[in-house]
Amino acid sequence: MRTGMDTMKTQYTAKHDFLVCIDSDGCAFDTMEIKHKECFCPATIDNWGLQAISSLAREAWEYVNLYSVTRGCSRFHAIIRVLDLLSERKEVLARGFRVPSHEVLRHWVETAPVLNNENLAKLTDDPELARTLEWSLDMNRRVAKMVHDIPPFPFVRESLEKLSEHADIVIVSATPREALLHEWHEHGLDRYVALLGAQEDGSKREIIASVKGAYAPDHAIMIGDAPGDRKAAFDNGILFFPVRPLDEMRSWEEFYSGVIDQFLSGSYAGAEQERQLERFSKCLPETPPWIH
Repeated sequence: MRTGMDTMKTQYTAKHDFLVCIDSDGCAFDTMEIKHKECFCPATIDNWGLQAISSLAREAWEYVNLYSVTRGCSRFHAIIRVLDLLSERKEVLARGFRVPSHEVLRHWVETAPVLNNENLAKLTDDPELARTLEWSLDMNRRVAKMVHDIPPFPFVRESLEKLSEHADIVIVSATPREALLHEWHEHGLDRYVALLGAQEDGSKREIIASVKGAYAPDHAIMIGDAPGDRKAAFDNGILFFPVRPLDEMRSWEEFYSGVIDQFLSGSYAGAEQERQLERFSKCLPETPPWIH
């Protein structure tokens, strides 16, 4: 697939004074719900043998990945969190179900320099990591088959058009590169993007760090829908605008109609950013609903 976007393997050169980093799934595109509910969760139940507790596994998966402070974490962190929650849940214990072993996977996640399928494929002599790789590949296959014809949220295209005259736009995502290329090209949004940063390129923090040096800190902003996006921005000393889960369209309308001008004029940092962050924090609880 040919697009106008450069990838991280390309030497990056700033063309504008402003930098806008933007997440993809659940932020620019309404793909989080369908990917997690119709692709990732079924693949998890199937590949990790959770059929006997499928309703509980689904609740845990959706909580971890969509409706909590861990929203947007990598799939490898997510599966550990899900299995840990299931291991502790009384309804699982009451059924006598043994949650699959995942300690080898935990060690890999805690020690690997980059968490992706390419690195995982080098370690498939271990059955637990082989299972993890097959699960991850199955997730990608299901997404490729299921997720298509999903447009960006309203006001995303308009925002990119407006920003592209003043800012370099960089995708900063934990999604595999092939899926990103397809989604952004399918809807003609790649024409606005200077650089694509994907799962294969490292963490969001690392991707931002690789491009931020050409810009003043208050001339760079990350747009995201998850606490990990906020952390990646603040770890790099740049601004953050949250797209609120389940309130995405109004978030983007606010960004298009007011925040863009505030960002470009230098007035977004401070009170307005704090207001947006406070509203964002209220959307994502820290405790699962089944724990009282």
